[in-house]
Amino acid sequence: QEQLVESGGGLVQPGGSLRLSCATSGRAFYNMGWFRQAPGKEREFVALISPGGSSTNYARSVKDRFTISRDDAKRTIYLQMNSLKAAHPAVYYCAATESYSGDLVTTRSAYQHWGQGTQVTVSS
Repeated sequence: QEQLVESGGGLVQPGGSLRLSCATSGRAFYNMGWFRQAPGKEREFVALISPGGSSTNYARSVKDRFTISRDDAKRTIYLQMNSLKAAHPAVYYCAATESYSGDLVTTRSAYQHWGQGTQVTVSS
């Protein structure tokens, strides 16, 4: 059974940092990434990474503050989030494709596998 399990969410003050992890099991995944969804809003792309980590893609709103990485030996991807801004709580979801695609597509429909999500709240 394929699984993606996120961890690392929580409450952090503005300007603080969090590191999210997504551990996978059950099969090999290819392009992977993070999306987030705030209450009442669409799920949006945050960051994506290719197999081996050679390519990444960031949403403009997080570029230079967030860093996505992956450890294929541990079958885990990470999202280091720095300089977090106060915002409505959001659930961060890990996503993965089950086949290789050369492009880091930012649309949700391109990702067949999803985790259950981990909540991140940035508040003082």
